[in-house]
Amino acid sequence: MLEPSHNDELPAIPGKRYFTIGEVSDLCLVKPHVLRYWEQEFPQLKPVKRRGNRRYYQRQDVIMIRQIRSLLYDQGYTIGGARQRLSGDEAKDDETQYKQLIRQMIVELEDLLKELKA
Repeated sequence: MLEPSHNDELPAIPGKRYFTIGEVSDLCLVKPHVLRYWEQEFPQLKPVKRRGNRRYYQRQDVIMIRQIRSLLYDQGYTIGGARQRLSGDEAKDDETQYKQLIRQMIVELEDLLKELKA
């Protein structure tokens, strides 16, 4: 089991529109086969599929995957419990998602500041 603070060590999400399954795997520290399994278990995960059935995830998918990862690995939920948590009213108030969004915004603003100073 991973420590609860492990989610803080996830890399920042780059400012791209679409991500491949390999990129999402690296960003969320989860193997690609786990992502494909989670797509079957969580109806919220719907990556765009293009040529050759290739998956392309959007930013909100990456944030959702990080939230699922946190529920399963850090908070000890089962797949069923995490699915219930995400589909219920609690999902709207979920602190984890807000923290991730704020952390991501801070990283993007710091990058922008560096560019402006250069």
